[in-house]
Amino acid sequence: MKKKAVVMMLALTLTASLGLAGCGSKQEEPVQQTEDTTEQSDSDTETTDDTQEEQDTEDDADADQKAADEVAALIDAIYVQERTDDTDAQCAAAKEAWDALTDAQKALVEGENADPDYFGRDTGDASKDDPRNQDEIGENEILVVSFGTSFNDSRVADIKGIEDAIQEANPDWSVRRAFTAQIIINHVQARDGERIDNMDQALQRAVDNGVKNLVVQPTHLMHGAEYDELTAAVEEYKDQFESVKIAEPLLGEVGSDAAVINDDKKAVAEAITAEAVADAGYDSLDAAEADGVAYVFLGHGTSHTAKVSYSQMQTQMGELGYKNVFIGTVEGEPEETACEAVIEAVKAAGYKKVILRPLMVVAGDHANNDMAGDDDDSWKSMFEASGAFDSVDTQIAGLGEIAAIQQLYVAHTAAVLK
Repeated sequence: MKKKAVVMMLALTLTASLGLAGCGSKQEEPVQQTEDTTEQSDSDTETTDDTQEEQDTEDDADADQKAADEVAALIDAIYVQERTDDTDAQCAAAKEAWDALTDAQKALVEGENADPDYFGRDTGDASKDDPRNQDEIGENEILVVSFGTSFNDSRVADIKGIEDAIQEANPDWSVRRAFTAQIIINHVQARDGERIDNMDQALQRAVDNGVKNLVVQPTHLMHGAEYDELTAAVEEYKDQFESVKIAEPLLGEVGSDAAVINDDKKAVAEAITAEAVADAGYDSLDAAEADGVAYVFLGHGTSHTAKVSYSQMQTQMGELGYKNVFIGTVEGEPEETACEAVIEAVKAAGYKKVILRPLMVVAGDHANNDMAGDDDDSWKSMFEASGAFDSVDTQIAGLGEIAAIQQLYVAHTAAVLK
């Protein structure tokens, strides 16, 4: 009995021990699963956070581009040559939207004509200018008509410089301003809040003020397309004045061919060359030539028949004995004034130093970008890329700031007043 009892006790003890061991195994398995699940959960959370961050970044980029695109569209809407009843509101809306952008968003502005420079480029202090759009004109008005420029410093020095000279010479007449480029008028108004009359506005202002005698003085270089448009605009209003006279542009009458020159072209050639030589630090053009320097005066160029005026200016330089002075045009018309042709002409003449200067009333976009810009297609870059010259320098100054040029306009105004 005792033996049986001992056996039974051992069996019970073994069973209990095995049972406890089994229970222990079952408890350890769930613990391991919980740890694995926690690690997986943390990994999923990190992935979700990264994905959300990337999505947020993409959303921010999309929002920035959308805001920039909206401003670009507003700029393109006022980059037009026609004024409408909505123009003032559109100019204000474009500037307000631009001001609301962050610096990063402003850098993204790009449209058909829009870019960050439209509002962002510093071209000087517009408050120094006088739009000359005041009423109380009186019976006698001289309306000075320019293509215009959005470069504030140039507008003050060149266009205002001419207007001031004409006003000083004619104290009994009221000098007022008009631009023919509505694109530029809109740009200046939107960016700087300066309102400049277009031709219709200026002529209607004269009518509303009871002007009897109107003299129109163009600051245009020649009898080109802009001059033709000016005369057509004046023709629409001529019956509303007792007398209307249009003075000559800077270079005077065009002439029939490249050999035809006149006193105006001679005076301009002498004035601009003297200014360029002095600005380069030479005592004379001969001294510059002896130093291997060639001057290239860069005009706009035109497909109009008046393009012969550029060829005539080259003829005039030759007549004056200015062997190291060349005429070029941004648009490459006429063909002999295209950049490639001028480079070859300067190379053939043996000059190793080049100074580029505008043959334009204002030193605006063409002077700063097409002539002196850093892009590959600027004249400065193309002259440098030719490898034919030791140095290529630029003088960024419009004709309008030269005192002798201002007096030529004064003389043209005086001619029609007589």
